[in-house]
Amino acid sequence: MDSSVPETTDHFQKLEEKMLKAIELFKRTQAEKHALEKDVEKLASESKERARQIETLEKELIALRREREDVRERIEKLVDRLDHLTSQDSEG
Repeated sequence: MDSSVPETTDHFQKLEEKMLKAIELFKRTQAEKHALEKDVEKLASESKERARQIETLEKELIALRREREDVRERIEKLVDRLDHLTSQDSEG
C-alpha cells in the first residue's frame, strides 16, 4: 500500500501541472481574444470613417464635374461669340 501513495501523489502532481497549464492557456487566449476584439472595434471605426470620407469625396467629385461642365459650356459660348465677331470683322 505504501507504493501506491507515491504513485497517487505523482498522478495528482501531473494532473495539477496539466490544470495549471490549461489555466495559463485559457488566460492567454482570453487576453488575445480581448486584444483582437479591440482591434476589430478600431478597424470598424476606421472603416466607417473611411466610408464617410469616400462619400464626401464622391460628392465633391460630382460637384467638380458639374462645375467643369458649366465652365466648358461658358467657354464654348465665348469661343462662338469670338468666332462670330471675327467673322464679322473679316466680312466688314
